Amino acid sequence: MQLEGKVAAITGGTAGIGRAIAEAFLAQGASVAINGRSVDKGEKTLAALGAGDRAIFRAGDVTQQADVEGFVDATVEHFGRVDILVNNAGGAVDLQPTVLLSDETWDLTMKWNLYSTFWATRRALPPMIERRWGRIINISSVEGKHGKPVLTPYVAAKHAINGMTKSIAREVGAEGVTVNSICPGLIITDVVKENGPATAAAMGITFDEMVELFAKESSIKRPNTVEEVAAMAVLLASNAGAGITGALLSVDGGTASY
Repeated sequence: MQLEGKVAAITGGTAGIGRAIAEAFLAQGASVAINGRSVDKGEKTLAALGAGDRAIFRAGDVTQQADVEGFVDATVEHFGRVDILVNNAGGAVDLQPTVLLSDETWDLTMKWNLYSTFWATRRALPPMIERRWGRIINISSVEGKHGKPVLTPYVAAKHAINGMTKSIAREVGAEGVTVNSICPGLIITDVVKENGPATAAAMGITFDEMVELFAKESSIKRPNTVEEVAAMAVLLASNAGAGITGALLSVDGGTASY
């Protein structure tokens, strides 16, 4: 029970990596607040988690500043504080070669990934600093360490998140707050199943061929799992992770070169 008594807020917590982290945190004794756009999906997730009053859901769109800040505030209102913030929500949209990208796609990708992470972090940090204990965990990507064709906005956003992670970690480390990025490789989540075929098509291959290609780029020759990312999040959120900050921690099966 490494997280007994702690309170975690997780954006995009109704599916995929976010839900796996919520499950892992609950198993370690934490209470969790999860965010998502669908009320129906949120209610079903709470029922599946079966955590009673240790889990709440607040609907909201993380591309909207008021929704992000409202989620952090709602967590504090319900549980009294936020000890751990997991900035998980994000993804890629409308994959195109750079010369065909619209301003709308660029803006949406930045809001979904980078801006949401900034808004939530800025809101959660002051009370963490005041209590001299806190954990910020940003779910970045292996694409935050290198590039990939037709993913320019997403790659740029994840690189920016990694840079922000390092900078804020230097600001608040002496205040007892750690800030880290987890950089997953390919994981076959619902979002990947939904958006992956478009990514593959933009690369001129099928979805199955894309999965095989990404797997071959790793050392383990397979996609990672949401449970593997959640295990890293538990480490970073716990007292065992107190000495880790400003790190870009790969859970990518050895895909990234650094």
